[in-house]
Amino acid sequence: METFDVVIIGAGLSGVGTAYHLMHRCPTRSFVILEGRDVIGGTWDLFRYPGVRSDSDMHTLGYNFKPWKAAEAIADGPSILEYVNETADENGIRDRIRFGHRVRKADWSSADATWAVEADCDGKVVRFACNMLLLCGGYYDYENPHRPVWDGERDFKGTVVVPQFWPEDLDYRDREVAVIGSGATAMTLVPAMAMGGARHVVMVQRSPTYVVSLPSRDKIANFLRRVLPDRLAYAITRWKNVIRVSRFYRISRRKPERVKTLLLRLVRKALGPEFDVEKHFTPHYAPWDQRICLIPDNDLFDAIKSGQASIRTEEIDRFTDDGLRLASGEVVRADVIVVATGLRLQVLNGLSLSVDGRTVNAPDHLSYQGMMLSDVPNLILTFGYINASWTLRADLTAEFACQVVNELERTGNRQATPRLTEEAMREMPLKPWIDCFSSGYIQRAMHRFPKQGDRDPWRNTQDYLADRKSLKGAPIADGVLQLSNPQGS
Repeated sequence: METFDVVIIGAGLSGVGTAYHLMHRCPTRSFVILEGRDVIGGTWDLFRYPGVRSDSDMHTLGYNFKPWKAAEAIADGPSILEYVNETADENGIRDRIRFGHRVRKADWSSADATWAVEADCDGKVVRFACNMLLLCGGYYDYENPHRPVWDGERDFKGTVVVPQFWPEDLDYRDREVAVIGSGATAMTLVPAMAMGGARHVVMVQRSPTYVVSLPSRDKIANFLRRVLPDRLAYAITRWKNVIRVSRFYRISRRKPERVKTLLLRLVRKALGPEFDVEKHFTPHYAPWDQRICLIPDNDLFDAIKSGQASIRTEEIDRFTDDGLRLASGEVVRADVIVVATGLRLQVLNGLSLSVDGRTVNAPDHLSYQGMMLSDVPNLILTFGYINASWTLRADLTAEFACQVVNELERTGNRQATPRLTEEAMREMPLKPWIDCFSSGYIQRAMHRFPKQGDRDPWRNTQDYLADRKSLKGAPIADGVLQLSNPQGS
């Protein structure tokens, strides 16, 4: 069994970034990254469907320590993958990764303040020991997307594709395509496949989603890069975008009807007065009750206006031999059907965890700072924002993890455990870990996630500025996060 101070799970965007922070903030601490796949990149290597790209700007999706230098602020998947690999190679992180190590379980022993971690590798169980366990393996199940089943699927004579497992040899040129879904993946696929040679692409959605178009290139960012050093230009652009997104979210929550009117006016301007925006782009919920879909340069709207793509907003009755029959009886002809119906969230990176032999059942615990679990020592979970770029919170979480590691070393302690008093537990109302967000992929999974309370530090906010303010410079030993040593040590 190999022993390290820290074990990081996952070598994607979060894991590589966390490794960087550890190397620079905790240079005396040893660590290893355990990655189940054979390559760096996580999501950005796994997803290979046409048009795969970021759904937020790269000045906030990028790391706080590595400037994004490309002209495109809304970047394609290969460019993001290159950015993550470049980060790993520039900092010697690749040498710290054990590829092909799929972690299945971790058991904490309070007797020696150690996590015993088990990973599958080439059909064998490989064991590691560490004091601190950092879960950076992302938020969704790589192997099991959300995949509804419809009547008649076996009757369909064409090809059915799930974006998460896109076949490299799929040729959809000059073929009729139906894309089922209305989220970010569907919004990406429709214009990409239309421009990629499909005869026609139909997006079949049960209900509409709010959509906003932004330029793929940030003129201010590109100007600043020409006249300022890269790091300064990046920092200014990053803060510009953080504040812009934060203000837009807050206005959306305070004045939803005003924001709804604005969003729909922009869609009408892009599609013209003849298009039925009410039916196809007007959701029944308020802006930011679900994530607003970002599209670059009006690409979806342009595909619709050109006649290369169209939308049907209706329930699917069943598959037929040559397409989809909708509830109205209309048949959408298709040679290829893409089922872009969403992801399946994964709690605690899919690991089985225990503390002193007792299974950690996430819903029985409260979230501390959105990063740790009550009564679970030395475990830190990276889970990004749902209303902003993932990496904003990933960076904060990594910095917090480094603070905890350093404070334990400084004080001579080995355990950091969030503790909730019995009185507080009785009195504090509990809420879902992600509250006030109605997206199906969230609602389907919240019963498996930790709870949150109604006061700090037990709230799981979706507010980067508030989180940054509360975490920067705050004492680690805050009276809730208790530092200690094993009994008898």
